[in-house]
Amino acid sequence: MASQTHGIQQLLAAEKKAAERVKEARTRKARRLKQAKDEAQAEIEAYKQERERQFRDFEAKHLGSKEGVAAKIDVDTKLKIEQMNKMVMQNKENVIKTLLDLVSDIKPTIHKNLRVEG
Repeated sequence: MASQTHGIQQLLAAEKKAAERVKEARTRKARRLKQAKDEAQAEIEAYKQERERQFRDFEAKHLGSKEGVAAKIDVDTKLKIEQMNKMVMQNKENVIKTLLDLVSDIKPTIHKNLRVEG
């Protein structure tokens, strides 16, 4: 009977040892997964930063800086305003004359619905 009890105790000890190894293996696996996830996240971040840098370089090369674009827009706007002011000055007299001619050229007529009784 003592050998059976001793065998059961050995079996229980072996089961306990196996459970500890399984627990350790799961812990190592979880640690490896976390490490792999962290490494992947670091690679993603590095790739993202590299692509953003490439985009900024491309944008600067092809479009110029934001300040440059804003300055160009300001210059274009000023040129267009100057052109409009020049055209206003050139056509101002003709427009005023035409308006005055239209306003002062009055031709009195009798309305078509007026009935003259007489």
